[in-house]
Amino acid sequence: MSLHEQLKKIENRFEDINQRMADPEVLADYERMTELAQERSSLDEIVGVYRQFEDVRRQLADSQILLGESEDPEMIELAELEVGDLTAEEDRLDKELKRLLLPKDPNDDKNVIVEIRAGAGGDEAGLFAAELLRMYMRWSESHRFKTELMSSSETGVGGLKEVILEVRGKGAFSKLKYESGVHRVQRVPATESQGRIHTSTATVAVLPEAEDVEIEISQNDIKIDVFRSSGPGGQSVNTTDSAVRLTHLPTGIVISCQDEKSQLQNRIKAMRILKAKLYDAEMQRQQDALGSARKSQIGSGDRSEKIRTYNFPQSRVTDHRINLTVYRLDSVMEGDLDEFIEALANQDQAERLQQIGETA
Repeated sequence: MSLHEQLKKIENRFEDINQRMADPEVLADYERMTELAQERSSLDEIVGVYRQFEDVRRQLADSQILLGESEDPEMIELAELEVGDLTAEEDRLDKELKRLLLPKDPNDDKNVIVEIRAGAGGDEAGLFAAELLRMYMRWSESHRFKTELMSSSETGVGGLKEVILEVRGKGAFSKLKYESGVHRVQRVPATESQGRIHTSTATVAVLPEAEDVEIEISQNDIKIDVFRSSGPGGQSVNTTDSAVRLTHLPTGIVISCQDEKSQLQNRIKAMRILKAKLYDAEMQRQQDALGSARKSQIGSGDRSEKIRTYNFPQSRVTDHRINLTVYRLDSVMEGDLDEFIEALANQDQAERLQQIGETA
């Protein structure tokens, strides 16, 4: 189906919805009206742009006819200017229509589970993992997303071996999905007497939170262990068997939660994390089936890939996927990530548009 045929079909559906919403029987059916209104809303923007595009094409055709028929030098000059402006507008609207036709990631509006693990670098890696956690929490706060620590495991020097953070709010995944990968830090550790720069890493995995209807887990597939918390947290945390460990037998995935005082609360958190991991594993399997072209795109690449370097001596942050470097490390570590997120989203969109062009 050509681009024009797709758009015409969408416009026809839009008009059909308008007619149905004017039907007295439909007007009396609240659920049906709500369903149609939501569908109409989803089509409104693309139909509006399509109609602008068709109007510009008609104007362009008229101007080209005038240009070919006129013998008046002044009219020819005006027509040439108009053809130039209309051609540029036609091209802009054509690109906008292709963007609007791109399939939306079904996970974009979901809450996310952000898992940060210390990598190579010993204590320094754990300290960096803690700083990444703070960075994402500050970013979330600035965008009015709610955050909740799901699970954490500390090092002895104020760092984190592993931490799992939930970020709640519409569109959270659409923004944070580009953060998955290996983050590298280059700096002089406080314990380094010779002033040598050390390189450490932390890995970040961003998982869309799964709904109950998307992931069903049989209780027969789960082994549940309870134990006494070993971490800080107060008397009741350390003196009761409140910590929970879930083992998903078919996959071997193990989730432990011990931050809450209640065994039930820890179990609920662990189950949410497990569902997110199983859902993500299924998404990865589906992407693998699509082939290397899709997997190579930003946002769906290998999570072992080094994606960003934070160089403290030079106050430099570089995203290696898009070759973007900024010299404001302090503000980035305070959660000012939007320049990276927007650039990554634009590059991802450009790659998807290119793929559509290659397969058209």
